[in-house]
Amino acid sequence: MTLRLISLNAWGGRVHAPLMQYLKDTDPDVLCLQEVTHVASYDGGWLTFREGDFELPQRASLLEDVTEILPGHRAFFAPAARGPLYDGDRQVISEWGLATFVRQDLSVIDQVQGFIHGDFPLSGFGDHPRPRNAHAVRIHRYDTGSGVTIVQMHGLRDLAGKGDTPARLAQAHALVALIEKVWQPGEPLVVCGDFNLLPGSETFAILGKLGLTDLVTTRGFTDTRTSWYPKDGRYADYLLVTPDVKVENFDVVEEPEVSDHRALLLEIV
Repeated sequence: MTLRLISLNAWGGRVHAPLMQYLKDTDPDVLCLQEVTHVASYDGGWLTFREGDFELPQRASLLEDVTEILPGHRAFFAPAARGPLYDGDRQVISEWGLATFVRQDLSVIDQVQGFIHGDFPLSGFGDHPRPRNAHAVRIHRYDTGSGVTIVQMHGLRDLAGKGDTPARLAQAHALVALIEKVWQPGEPLVVCGDFNLLPGSETFAILGKLGLTDLVTTRGFTDTRTSWYPKDGRYADYLLVTPDVKVENFDVVEEPEVSDHRALLLEIV
């Protein structure tokens, strides 16, 4: 049987209706989402993120919305930060981070989450570059009788750009250390997410020591952003696999547009 994996920066649910329909239609076995908002016990649907003059609508119930769309999945939420969103002038404290959804007939036999840059901020979202985390799950596939480890991350955002920095290299080594807590060498390994990096980053050489190769760049894809993102620098999202991952299909999905990032779709046998 085929295992379908989707990795996507959900952009706080900004493109909510198309996103919900896409997830319902594709029904992935494993869904790795970045930029997921969660507001406990909030009775409204939309809030606003503000930073200076910049504002962005955020779906307060995004975690719950996706959970409802995928009722046959387990949801794992890994908050990276906690800070204010706004309902008019009223502050509403929210959490923001990663969410991994795994179909219930797949056994999660090991997992780890942790910070690969900074730590959970005690007050507000923190200064740039803000904390970043990763989440790894080791899954037993009964159809193949073997394990597969799937890791997602959201790489740090540096206001100076996507070039390599000491912090980004330290992040890469921290990610490798997190992977090694779960992954069993000799089993398939998938690493995905919004890396916030350029294709030539040293991060890929560091991950390459685990046998990982990126499918986005090696299969000729040159754009992981949608029309919602008007800037240059079209690479952000990557998906890497070890040689023992049997890839049946891989795509950087152009349509539908469900975020300012394109979804990465991987099917393995």
